[in-house]
Amino acid sequence: MKITLLIPTLNEIDGMKTIMPRIKKEWYDQILIVDGQSTDGTADYARSQGYEVLVQQKKGIRHAYIEALPYIKGDIVLTFSPDGNSIPELIPECINKLKEGFDMVIVSRYLQGAKSYDDDAITAFGNKLFTTFINFFHNAHYTDAMVIFRAYRTQLVYDLDLHKDKSYSFEEQLFRTRIGIEPLLSIRAAKRNLKISEIPGDEPRREGGERKLQVLRWGAAYMFEVFREIFIWR
Repeated sequence: MKITLLIPTLNEIDGMKTIMPRIKKEWYDQILIVDGQSTDGTADYARSQGYEVLVQQKKGIRHAYIEALPYIKGDIVLTFSPDGNSIPELIPECINKLKEGFDMVIVSRYLQGAKSYDDDAITAFGNKLFTTFINFFHNAHYTDAMVIFRAYRTQLVYDLDLHKDKSYSFEEQLFRTRIGIEPLLSIRAAKRNLKISEIPGDEPRREGGERKLQVLRWGAAYMFEVFREIFIWR
């Protein structure tokens, strides 16, 4: 079982310098940095450390994932934020849990005493709201359906049609934004009754850079997905 750490970046040089040295080589088979055309030297720093770097051509976090697909060598992909929000030392526990036979393992910010130190009142409410709605309408049992820090079988991206633009294009056009894949991944994995587990993991405050969160537009697009998926995707 080969492991690819997929790390999307956009002006994350401060976090990269702090976080990446904590990732041990025995935890992965491939590190793939997908850079969203940073202007702070993130990509150059990553190359100087010997990491494989792909500069994405289209804007938006989901395009980082989709453009990376042809370059992923692992049977398992673990998505990880290098801005300080994800704790590297939880990577082995996440992978070991996946090796027990789960299709996806989520590092939950809200499970068994874990806490997000990066949440504000709006994001905490939003994460809780979306997770509650996904659980209710799609028969799921998540405590954190939105977080980037998770591992799953690479084939799931194809099995759940997450690589197709049409899975996102309507809501992106409607709300004039570019969204991530995590909420739709959570929804469709639940609808397929896949074997999903969570482990607790704090979310520290980000280190350097700026938050890319578009609260209103992303929130509207993700809520649209929650209700659309009740009817149209099987």
